[in-house]
Amino acid sequence: MARIRARNIVILAVALGALSACGSIGKIGKPATERPAQYQNPNVPSVVETDSSNTIWSLFNNKSTESTVAVNKYLWSASLEVLSFLPVTSVDPFTGVIVTGFGTPPGGGRSYRATVLIDDPALDARSLHVALQSRGGAVSRATTRAVEDAILSRARELRISDNKL
Repeated sequence: MARIRARNIVILAVALGALSACGSIGKIGKPATERPAQYQNPNVPSVVETDSSNTIWSLFNNKSTESTVAVNKYLWSASLEVLSFLPVTSVDPFTGVIVTGFGTPPGGGRSYRATVLIDDPALDARSLHVALQSRGGAVSRATTRAVEDAILSRARELRISDNKL
């Protein structure tokens, strides 16, 4: 009986020690600060924070230029036309990215895949970035340059035909 009582006292002492240690955890670090007055009672209309520029509808505004890139429509259309033999995997006109899967060009024996980035609204070679890859690895720079030239030529043709209307 005395043994049980001693064991219970030891368990109680350990539990009280652990419980007292938990009370000092809140004192570690920075002390809590009081909430500003506008957050004390959110049911009072005079202190509710209202910011008309940050609403759910602001997600649908196109005022932010950080998430979109202006894409040249002639380069975009020409890229899709020149690379029409490749299956399109993903297209994002808001960021100007076209990703294709592997495909074989007409009259060719090697399969390619392409990633096109159009990052400027100007009809300019600096606006167009093409990355080609074959199943064997990287493609020569001359092949990539030939595809870029074909896209740029087609884009200029589209622009000229658009001005004739």
